[in-house]
Parts: sequence; C-alpha cells; structure tokens
Amino acid sequence: MHLREATPADHAALHALWAGTPGIQLRDEDACAPFCAYLARNPGLSLVAETDGRIVGCLLAGHDGRRGYLQHLAVACGYRRRGIASALIAAVLQRLAVQGIAKSHVFVLDAAPEALAFWRARDDWSERGDIRVFSTVEQIR
Repeated sequence: MHLREATPADHAALHALWAGTPGIQLRDEDACAPFCAYLARNPGLSLVAETDGRIVGCLLAGHDGRRGYLQHLAVACGYRRRGIASALIAAVLQRLAVQGIAKSHVFVLDAAPEALAFWRARDDWSERGDIRVFSTVEQIR
C-alpha cells in the first residue's frame, strides 16, 4: 500500500469509492469543482491509499487555522482491517501538526454504525456529548 496526496484527477475514483461506502452521504459539495477547490485550499492534506495502482482508500482533510477537520475516510470493502484507515489518519494528523494544528475533529453520521464503531474503538479519539452541529447552505451566485 502506498499513500499519496489526492489530486483533482482522482475525483471520479474517489466519488465512486464514497458512493459505495456505507455511512458516507454524498452532497453537492462532493462534485468535482468543490472537491478541486477544497484540495487547492488545503494543499497536501488530503490523501489516497493505492494498491497495485488502484485507489483503495482516502481521507480528506483541511483546517481553519486552529482546528483540523477530517472528512470522507473510506476504505474499499475488500481492503478493510488492514490498517489502511489508521495509516491515512496518522499521516494526515502528522501533516496537520506540521502546520501547527494539534486538535482535529471528525463528524460521523448517526446513521453510520460501522463508522461510529470505528471511531469509538480508537483510544486516541473521544466522542463528545457537549455540542450539536447546525448547518446552513447559502445560495452562491
């Protein structure tokens, strides 16, 4: 397995991986143009895992200058339980640390039991019960 930075050329393969991963909910922001803008705004932070030239995992990451945010951690079904997700997380957190970001967050949908179990089983992450997330979508003209 080889980790490398995600590129705009990876979008179609990543979108297919996300679409086939239970617990990942695709939205308009996952289209190619917003994906490319995200990579440009957060250079070097989003990674893909490849095996035999095939993308088998990914993790998008960015930060707001204070906190890191991990998104769309996905590993193809036939490649799970091989440490790929852990390797992606470790590499991304290290890249965030180099940029001075020590604390990171991940948002997991209640409707994603596999993802919830994965994050709850990690000793280095703790589930918060003190906040709720509120969202809005503004029309871009």
